[in-house]
Amino acid sequence: MSSRRKYSSEFKAEAIELVISSGRPVIQVAADIGVNEGTLGNWVRVWKEEHPDVGADEPGPVEWAKYKALQAENAELKREIEFLGKSQRLLRREATIDDYYAFIWQEKAYYKIDWMCQQLKVPRSSYYRWTLPKGPTPTQVRHNKLTVEVERVFGREKGMAGRDQITTILGHEGGVAVAPGTVGSIMKKQGLRAVRMRAWKKTTVVDPAARTGHIRNHMQDGEGNRDFTATVPGTRMVGDITYLQTGSGWLYLATVIDLATRMVVGWSMASHMRTSLIIDALTMARDHGRLHSGGAVFHSDRGSQYTSAGFQGWCAANSVTQSMGVVGVCWDNAVAESFFSHLKTEMYHHHDFPNHMAARTAVMEYIESWYNRRRPHANNLGLPPARALAEYQNKIHQIAA
Repeated sequence: MSSRRKYSSEFKAEAIELVISSGRPVIQVAADIGVNEGTLGNWVRVWKEEHPDVGADEPGPVEWAKYKALQAENAELKREIEFLGKSQRLLRREATIDDYYAFIWQEKAYYKIDWMCQQLKVPRSSYYRWTLPKGPTPTQVRHNKLTVEVERVFGREKGMAGRDQITTILGHEGGVAVAPGTVGSIMKKQGLRAVRMRAWKKTTVVDPAARTGHIRNHMQDGEGNRDFTATVPGTRMVGDITYLQTGSGWLYLATVIDLATRMVVGWSMASHMRTSLIIDALTMARDHGRLHSGGAVFHSDRGSQYTSAGFQGWCAANSVTQSMGVVGVCWDNAVAESFFSHLKTEMYHHHDFPNHMAARTAVMEYIESWYNRRRPHANNLGLPPARALAEYQNKIHQIAA
């Protein structure tokens, strides 16, 4: 079954002209040009009703069709000129795509939307999407969620976590994959700045009478380069002492750090720097099961506490091999120095502690709650020390099973 034929205005006008000018019956002309008799008759009837007074000297159907086409063309040209005049402001350099959409919305009562989109070379679908109720895009929704998470972690960690640390924490806690740059941008926009301050350095007091000739540096590889690494927890440790100022005088902190996990496995605080301070720190590591049963190496500087006969005796009695660097070379105990730097720049120097008790509580919380259990560490591929230790222990248990 053939579809219904369509005829152009020019064809209709010529057909009507042929009937009127030739005087031939509609049925004959219709047969000659292949048009349905009724269709052609309707064309002729409508034209005569619209032009009842047309005489011999008046334009015929073809001339009228051309005239009407010319009128339509002039009207279209006039509309385009008028539209282009109205849209001149869109040609300015600072005009945005939203300005185009707003102009179309403003003129839709006078021009067809499809036509305006075509004239302005704007995708119609984009315009209609612009007219929909505004809501946050998927990117904006994710950014808003990230902002909430960044603020949550920053607040919980009391401003001690910086850009890279927050990035790592989000990945570990909630599986949130985000670039450090994005976290940094959010922090800057929200006015979040991690607490940082230069830590002042302590000095090592050396005892020239100490007998240390038998103690060598075990933190070197076969080529004599510094090697502060370990693959098995509890086998290689470093330690040091630092000064902490309070309202009631100096407080001294001694630490023991496991090189395999960078966990502070032993610590002690007192109002003095006697040898018992560092022995208490190593005793904590031993009593908490953090020293390897097969023996451990403990590295320190050559301060008088570490070279004392009392400390050497304790190490010998507990299967701990002492290791010492060179006097005055800070890199020989860089891991311990780095921990003290983090402690002071991230927490201690941003508070005024009226007495030893307040300082001891803050330091204990920093070590056990933040540094050991939540603070990401690059040595552990971003894992906090306690988690790195737990994963090592799980791995050993699985192998043994």
